[in-house]
Amino acid sequence: MIDISRIRAITLDLDDTLWPIGPTIRRAEAVLQAWLQEHAPATATLCAAPGAIREVRQQMNTERPDLAHDMSALRRESIRVMLVRGGDDPALAEPAFDAFFAERQRVTFYDDALPALAFLSSRYPLVALSNGNADLQRVGIGQHFCAAFSATTLGVGKPDPRMFQVGARAAGAAPEAVLHIGDDAHLDGVGALNAGMQMAWVNRAGHPWEHPAHQPHVTVPELRSLCELLT
Repeated sequence: MIDISRIRAITLDLDDTLWPIGPTIRRAEAVLQAWLQEHAPATATLCAAPGAIREVRQQMNTERPDLAHDMSALRRESIRVMLVRGGDDPALAEPAFDAFFAERQRVTFYDDALPALAFLSSRYPLVALSNGNADLQRVGIGQHFCAAFSATTLGVGKPDPRMFQVGARAAGAAPEAVLHIGDDAHLDGVGALNAGMQMAWVNRAGHPWEHPAHQPHVTVPELRSLCELLT
């Protein structure tokens, strides 16, 4: 059980905690495909082939480990590779990525997300910690956060304890005085617990917890329940 009296700050995951990431990425990829169809049709045809994009992503993972924590750079470089394979101008990778990235920021919040952000940020310093590339200002929730860190900006991502430690420092609190909220049992849960934080697992889908050596301080089906607990 969480010790509310110890909490001085909160760090918070974004994707799949405040909005479902799967539909967001699918919409962004559809926008990218439409952009390529207009500006680089040969590449669009190539991208539409079964397994083509997955193969390029695997290639990127092998050939560009330096980009492992930079989702934007990985996506941009993957587009460039597809353009080269399709015989189109690789310089189109930048505007093609811009089309994808703009749609990636058009998220559909879970019903409880915005009320929870208003509640939490009115009571605690709130710091965003994400392995993804959501832009808080473009998403429209930057006013709730005193700081935000991504794997891209730090060069390390969750579950690395260093990311959580940076978040705690930005919030002006020791790790043991921070509650981390997230949906991923390994990236958020194990990472936060190894960093010495309390951890609230937002388990919307009812998944089993599969890390017996670590246990979240509280498991909730959605953010509304957590806010009620913190009241």
